[in-house]
Amino acid sequence: MPAKKTASVKTRSRRIRYALVGAGSRSSMFQKAICETYQHRSELVALCDSNPMRAASWAGSIPGKTPPIYPPEEFLSMIKKHRVDTVIVTSMDRTHHLYIVAALRAGCDVITEKPMTIDAEKCLEILHAQKETGRSVKVSFNYRYAPRNSEVKRVLQSGLIGRVLSVHFEWLLDTKHGADYFRRWHRDKRNSGGLLVHKSTHHFDLVNWWLDTLPTEVCAFGGLRFYGRENQEQHGFGASYSHATGNPNAAGDPFALDLNSSESLRKLYLEPAAVDGYRRDQNVFGDGISIEDDMALLVRYRNQATMTYHLTAYSPWEGYRVMFNGTRGRLEFEVTETSYVSAADQDHNFVKNVRGASEFEVDEPARLLYRPHWGKPQCLPITAKSEGGHGGADNLLLADLFDKGSPDPLHRKANQRDGACSILTGIAGNRSMSEHRIVAISEFGLDDYLS
Repeated sequence: MPAKKTASVKTRSRRIRYALVGAGSRSSMFQKAICETYQHRSELVALCDSNPMRAASWAGSIPGKTPPIYPPEEFLSMIKKHRVDTVIVTSMDRTHHLYIVAALRAGCDVITEKPMTIDAEKCLEILHAQKETGRSVKVSFNYRYAPRNSEVKRVLQSGLIGRVLSVHFEWLLDTKHGADYFRRWHRDKRNSGGLLVHKSTHHFDLVNWWLDTLPTEVCAFGGLRFYGRENQEQHGFGASYSHATGNPNAAGDPFALDLNSSESLRKLYLEPAAVDGYRRDQNVFGDGISIEDDMALLVRYRNQATMTYHLTAYSPWEGYRVMFNGTRGRLEFEVTETSYVSAADQDHNFVKNVRGASEFEVDEPARLLYRPHWGKPQCLPITAKSEGGHGGADNLLLADLFDKGSPDPLHRKANQRDGACSILTGIAGNRSMSEHRIVAISEFGLDDYLS
């Protein structure tokens, strides 16, 4: 009996063995969680990336032992050699499904960055592999964990405004953050699925989660209205250059990104460009942009609620407004967010926010207003706060992913079904814009996995 008890303790105390694929800026959050905050429970045993210089720079920032680095073609042998328990996927969006499916079939669980993937075919591959293997897929929807967004969920759950009949959702990216998607690989829709998939998956997931329902039909309009060469010629912004760093034509251009301005940008992107030619500092008013910067959607849900949604990627301010119209009143939610450029702000802001240092907490004002029928408007308190990135969400998400987390009556943990339902709104929106018609979610043949 004592021997059996000792074995059980050893099993419980064994650290989970993680491998990470994709050494871009977003992966830093997971690196800190595994190698510092939750090192008592976690171990990073391997790293996979297509650019060995970027991977080496990323791995070199890890305190202590540096994990071995593997190219994509050795992904499966890496898993086997290092007895990987869980694979974390933070690679380019269009490659997510490749690593998720391969990891599941190799016997691993998966944590993936949003979006889970970029189109219905790749989504079906993931859902089929997960059902076939029974392994776990977790999607890192950090916005669910932001205390202010959780408060909205609590209010709606309470029935304060009754049954929600309609939603109006406006998301604004300013010309610092919004422009950044048009400098990097996201500007090619084949890589990212466009902002309706890459960025709006956060927003569509919030609505699915807030209302506890799923989309059924989507009608969308959108286009490239501000960025790109043709628009630049009309409004006169920007300058003529291909890449900004070291180019005198980019001097003084507020839309230009100098990869020498940040140590993380230099190490993760400028120097590794010598290997694969990928440039993080492309001209937002140049050629080759195939994504939209202004999109409007009308969505119907299973519970018969509807949503009007608008994403603008060239706003003077950053934040979002959501209005819920219910049978007993209306709830209005407005948040001003802090704009940032991915990786550029990492040295002094993002990474330290992930660590939870209170002195780096950023004030992001939020207002929650209840308008009852036949009554005076009431400002509802948003008292819950948490330090860290994305409005305090990142630390809470990481606790759920890498530790025991806390009781979750709001059901914030997201799996492959949630990942699919969030991207299907954007995928249907892309098809609607392309084919000029209303698109039913059922057209994608995924109903058996979503019921």
